[in-house]
Amino acid sequence: MHVVVAPDKFRGTASAAQVAAAIEEAVISRNGTAAILPMADGGEGTLEALGGQNQTSLVTGPLGDLVEAPWRLSGNTAVIEMAQASGLIKIGGPEFNNALDATSTGTGELILTAVEHGATRIIIGLGGSASTDGGLGAIEAMGSPARYRGIEMLVACDVRTRFGDSAKVFAPQKGATKAEVKMLDRRLKRLAQIYQEKFGVDVLSLDHAGAAGGLAGGLAALGARLIDGFDLIADELRLDELLDDADLVITGEGRLDKTSFEGKVVGGVSAYASATGVPILAVAGQVEAEVKDRIENISLTEEFDEHLSMTETTRCIKKAVGRFLEKFKAK
Repeated sequence: MHVVVAPDKFRGTASAAQVAAAIEEAVISRNGTAAILPMADGGEGTLEALGGQNQTSLVTGPLGDLVEAPWRLSGNTAVIEMAQASGLIKIGGPEFNNALDATSTGTGELILTAVEHGATRIIIGLGGSASTDGGLGAIEAMGSPARYRGIEMLVACDVRTRFGDSAKVFAPQKGATKAEVKMLDRRLKRLAQIYQEKFGVDVLSLDHAGAAGGLAGGLAALGARLIDGFDLIADELRLDELLDDADLVITGEGRLDKTSFEGKVVGGVSAYASATGVPILAVAGQVEAEVKDRIENISLTEEFDEHLSMTETTRCIKKAVGRFLEKFKAK
């Protein structure tokens, strides 16, 4: 039995790599083999999924303080996760944010640093941003647009929200009040006009452009390509090739609901498995009733309880997957 293990993180309890390792242990303990592929959808975890950090730079944090931001350079390809430079994780969460002042400057500084280190291809994972500045801070930090001619910028987006909807959809999650959301909304609409005038790009018409507080739109104005994050990462990791020899695919995330099938890891892996005819299992902390029949699944809170599934997540995953594999082998 050969299993491809391609989970997302269980937010707050286990990284994608930790989840994959727990599933691998369950497979090996049942005399199977496993190909491990921790995944991400373009948001937090993108850097880890694409090989992890091998560089660190000091950049401007979301509220202006200097922060250490890990990133990756391999050959001529750089991988940047904007959350590591401009994310809420850098300030402790939305309750510590100043939504009107938060900036994407640090992400722009990382992009510039990558180019100065010789990168000609840059993958930028979005998600978890503290800012709703439409990417203005990043673009100003990147310097002359001429510097990026011949540079391939691929923006891995974890949402398909448009630029003009970014403030009302996401700014409340970043700590913005209703009044601040209205101010940010007006700013983004004015900024869209500026991008149109300066770069000739209508960011308001682009799917994904609202990702990371509009940073995706700002980068698109400079010529970056906006791509569904899961598809970009799956292509980089050659998920389709790994499925050729698989008897089973196991994926997962912390909460399985209808949004899991809208550009997220579980839905993406499921589509790949379906296309190749490989059976699939999704492991989740919690599974909503609305999707129970969409995919073979394990709910840790049902198998164990909420406390154990939150505090001993990987142990619960290993045990639950082991039980499933015994039944799977017997079929």
